Amino acid sequence: MATPHDAHQHVPHALLHQPVRDIASGTEGILMAVLVENTGSPVGPDRWADIAYIRPHGGGVELSTAVANIEAASQ
Repeated sequence: MATPHDAHQHVPHALLHQPVRDIASGTEGILMAVLVENTGSPVGPDRWADIAYIRPHGGGVELSTAVANIEAASQ
């Protein structure tokens, strides 16, 4: 499958730079970016998805998760 024209590009999101919670892990932080990325395996078919990047409160390594897994959180 061909790479989508918007692959690895930033995607607008209503919660960008706002406090969010990853419902899968419970991690809370600031939504830093949403990107279109290939989440398929190297030997399998391409699977393009919107991936959210959350920076934990206080800094540290950003967590990646599916956009569907984030919700607004209070600070």
